[in-house]
Amino acid sequence: MKLLLDTHLLLWAAGVPDRLSAAARAWLTDPLNELLFSPASLWEVAIKRGLGRQDFQVDPRALRRGLLDNDYRELPISSDHAVAIDSLPPLHKDPFDRMLVAQAIVEGVTLLTSDAAVSQYPGPVRRV
Repeated sequence: MKLLLDTHLLLWAAGVPDRLSAAARAWLTDPLNELLFSPASLWEVAIKRGLGRQDFQVDPRALRRGLLDNDYRELPISSDHAVAIDSLPPLHKDPFDRMLVAQAIVEGVTLLTSDAAVSQYPGPVRRV
């Protein structure tokens, strides 16, 4: 199964794996799953790191390199993803999370998230 990880799950998997739930660890370690990341997550890290957010104090370049080195595959953002945001219900205002949901829907992959608000979106979103 193809799994797109939200930004917090990526950060935890890369730097603080103890923060991952048992369910998240099971999904991430299953060799049958293909792990994906979005440039939207790297963009979010870069912006929030620049704003001084304590939960985003990782170099986005190092995060990207680590993800690629650990066999995560990048899911590029397309114009199909951008326009799909328009059809999402107004459940959550975070533009990065909305992009991740749109990518999951358009690509038919499962978005893994720890965010209760994001998990309310219809479609292939699973809270772990």
